[in-house]
Amino acid sequence: MPLSAQRPVSRLKRWAIGIVLLLVVIAGLTAVKAAQIVAMIKAGETFVPPPEAVTSAKAESFGWQGTQAAVGTVLAVRGVTLSAELPGVVNDIRFENGASVKKGQVLVQLDTSSEAAQLTGAEAEAALARLTRDRVEKLHTQGANTQSDLDAIRARAVQAEASVAHLRTLIAKKLIRAPFEGRVGIRQVELGQLVSPGNPIASLQSINPALVEFQLPQQALAQVKQGQKVRIRVDVFPEKTWEGELTTINPEVELSSRNVRMRATVPNEDGRLLPGMFANIQVLAEADHPVVAIPATAVVFAPYGDSVFTLSDGKDAAGKPALLARQQFVRLGERRGDFVEVTSGLTVGQTVVSSGVFKLKNGAAVVLNNALAPPVESAPQPVNP
Repeated sequence: MPLSAQRPVSRLKRWAIGIVLLLVVIAGLTAVKAAQIVAMIKAGETFVPPPEAVTSAKAESFGWQGTQAAVGTVLAVRGVTLSAELPGVVNDIRFENGASVKKGQVLVQLDTSSEAAQLTGAEAEAALARLTRDRVEKLHTQGANTQSDLDAIRARAVQAEASVAHLRTLIAKKLIRAPFEGRVGIRQVELGQLVSPGNPIASLQSINPALVEFQLPQQALAQVKQGQKVRIRVDVFPEKTWEGELTTINPEVELSSRNVRMRATVPNEDGRLLPGMFANIQVLAEADHPVVAIPATAVVFAPYGDSVFTLSDGKDAAGKPALLARQQFVRLGERRGDFVEVTSGLTVGQTVVSSGVFKLKNGAAVVLNNALAPPVESAPQPVNP
């Protein structure tokens, strides 16, 4: 056979052998990978996840005092904006901004020089009118004049006395006094200023005790009454609590909101409660009522229903004894501090997972480590670093 005919045949053999070897290698790799996948599937089927570390707490019975919560506004028992009743020039200012004043204390004096001069003349006229009246009365007893003369003299004497009283009233009205005891605000007049009737001089507020006005739904009328204790907090002083008494319940329900306006009177010796402040109010019931409560961290909040994980003995997926978490739906009530009331779904003494619930599913094996449990308080006090 010629040499040129042998070369193509040998080349084809080499290509065929290479392709066969490549297919053998691919088949081998495929078999190895398939074996690995099968092994992983078998391992996954038999794999048992390790138990999750959680903390636990027991559902406890507490005696909670019933409350009605609301947001209100601090008011002054008495509050006015002082102003002048008559026009005049400010001659003297006798108070400091923010000072406490007594009832009747003179705060501002207006110029009374004109009225004082008129008063001197009016008093002289009144004195003369009295003397004239006395003489005419003596003469009248002797029959020296008529009754009409006596009546005219007496009328002039009364008019003179009235003029004196009128001028004294004008002078008194130009002494602006505190109508009650309280704290005066920032003055709005200066010496030498001409004030007109109604011009504001300063505000005067009686803030001890203070009033707190708020609203409750009409359904609360069955649970509140005058004389009940109230507890007041304001955001400005979060560490401070004021206690007072419910003093007024409005005798009508507002048509727009179906709420009832109420007022509480609160002692305010330190003067921290200022008119206009927002306040958080709790109207306290007269007696405690028993509730079942758990830490709020134990609850899984969800749109379809709130639930907790209770703990019970059982077996894990490998059939070994373990502590299991069972999901249980509950209904919640009032929340206080770190606790939340459970109205149904739990009984006193049941153990629930108090932290770590977000990583659990129904029937998961757990291990307890209560050394990691955070403190739970009914009235926690946040501490700023």
